[in-house]
Amino acid sequence: MTSTTLPELTVALGLWQDRPPGEALVTAEAAESSGFPELWIGEMATFDVFALAAAIGQRTASIPMTLGPLSVSVRDPMMLAMGVASVAELSDREVRLALGTSSPRVVEEWHGRERRRPLKAMEEALGELRRLLAGEVGTGRGDLVRSTGYRLRLAAPNSPLTVAGFGPAALALGAAAADRVVVSLPTVEAAAEMATLVRAEAEAAGRRAPRIATWTPAAVDGSREALDQVRRMLVGYLGAPGYAEMFARAGFADVVAFARTRPHPRELLGRISDDLVSSVAAIGSADEVSRRLASYGEHVDEVAVLPSSTSSDPGGVATLAALAARREAARS
Repeated sequence: MTSTTLPELTVALGLWQDRPPGEALVTAEAAESSGFPELWIGEMATFDVFALAAAIGQRTASIPMTLGPLSVSVRDPMMLAMGVASVAELSDREVRLALGTSSPRVVEEWHGRERRRPLKAMEEALGELRRLLAGEVGTGRGDLVRSTGYRLRLAAPNSPLTVAGFGPAALALGAAAADRVVVSLPTVEAAAEMATLVRAEAEAAGRRAPRIATWTPAAVDGSREALDQVRRMLVGYLGAPGYAEMFARAGFADVVAFARTRPHPRELLGRISDDLVSSVAAIGSADEVSRRLASYGEHVDEVAVLPSSTSSDPGGVATLAALAARREAARS
């Protein structure tokens, strides 16, 4: 893929904590009206993912939805299968599912659950969900994740399964067992390395490589507000395993070292430069954003853009319209 060709673009809801929660619906409607082929609906601290997806299903006509990534340590296979089948039935469209391990804070503190052997739990969840989503009865064979005796009463959605990964072990699992692998907020260099790993692991497992996607924040003609929005997002990533090393390799070792001292988030926020933000985001003119997304597309199959939602572009509507126009211009 050349540097001037956009990859396949999909849309992920930013669920920005500094914006009104209802703007998620605005972004969803804009994603469909702008012709994007898929909408990713995650779950953070506001909406329940299945409730939000059902609401989006009422506000849109046909755009396929991917729910998640959802933690395999929080929701069991039956809950996940029933939720996906419910949204598919109520919205009358294809609904896909993404799985992740989530963070200790979310699993252990917010939900009060054990985050025990998360990759083993992921492996078992993938196998059990394949059966349940195909309308088969759960086997209950897992050590950590199992569902025994349940069968969907709704139509089986046969949903493709995506694994969210970042470290080598998670990516290898996705390569061996998932339909798609998604990596959140990588630099272009990290995306290239991870794509190479996934394809090699899939070949070693004797299967066709799954699709590889990134989640990348984007803002066309982005204001300072957009930069600051992504800057706040990165506070929780700089000291995290895997991400810390990625940012250090990208030239921000001093900020990573400071993050590892566990400073107050406000202090760390002040150390995050515009260059650091730009290492994992696409913010600028339409030309600049297109080039940035194309650079990811040289290595991955899909870029799910998280459109920045600001006072100058509520819901990221203008960003999505600009990217849609670029995509159509390239096709013609």
